[in-house]
Amino acid sequence: MLDLRKLRYFLTVAEELHFGRAALRLHLAQPPLTRQISALETELGFRLFDRTSRTVTLTAQGRHFLPYARAVLEQVDLAQVMAGKLAAGCAGQLALGYASSIALSDLFSQAIQAFAQRFPDVQLTLVEGASVSQWSQIVDGRIDIGMSRMQPPSEQSDIQSLSLGDEPLVAAISSDSPLAAQAQVTLAELSEHPLILFPADYGSGLNEAIEQLYRRNGLPLRPGPSGRQITSIIALVAAGQGIALVPRCTQTLAKKGVTYRPLADPSATAQLLVLTRKQGRSQLVEAFMGVLDELLQAQPAAAGL
Repeated sequence: MLDLRKLRYFLTVAEELHFGRAALRLHLAQPPLTRQISALETELGFRLFDRTSRTVTLTAQGRHFLPYARAVLEQVDLAQVMAGKLAAGCAGQLALGYASSIALSDLFSQAIQAFAQRFPDVQLTLVEGASVSQWSQIVDGRIDIGMSRMQPPSEQSDIQSLSLGDEPLVAAISSDSPLAAQAQVTLAELSEHPLILFPADYGSGLNEAIEQLYRRNGLPLRPGPSGRQITSIIALVAAGQGIALVPRCTQTLAKKGVTYRPLADPSATAQLLVLTRKQGRSQLVEAFMGVLDELLQAQPAAAGL
């Protein structure tokens, strides 16, 4: 195996083409440097330099070998830098799970952008999934952080949840509906129409919030068709298949034939949670949580919430 120290000696002499100047750069006496270069030539099986009392020049083999030696040393330097970043928690991998209805919120996009800018050496993997599926993925380590709308059950004692606030729900209505002409709509008015939700077996926190809202107001919920993405739900509204209750941030999803209207009930909200493992949180998880905290501190009403 080649000695990295000898490769550095070779590279320095190749740059200076003078053993005396190279020795000064390396803080060595010239005789030990000469011996190290000779030892490297013996290991390689060819001469690196043609030397006279006046000149030092690279041999043909030395010129051909030089870029390979330089590449090896550059990779070693990069590895050392990366090792330092990993030790400091500034590099590595972070997997973030998120619910479909959260992807449009300003807080979500701002957090990802701010984290990526601050930690460019972190490979951030984004995994879309329902709230329920995030719980198991956090526990078994497939994702490090989840952004969800549903509190994990008490038996999920190894998951920690932190509330990031409540987001008002708005009604997504077909634009040709009489309800679209109103400044706001009531839940009683909406209950007369089929409600488009995520599939019942999907495990959506938004579904749970909406169902609780209907129960709390003693109103019947008329189930309509379902969609597995928030975009699919809005497309079904545009197709006249029913109405939908969606987080306010969904209004940024402009769709021809769909009108968004606020609800008269101020308690019609969906929570936004961030989920992590209680034990063994990595430095990168702590760093992402710090970014979220800074955004919330700067915007107490958090854009999109």
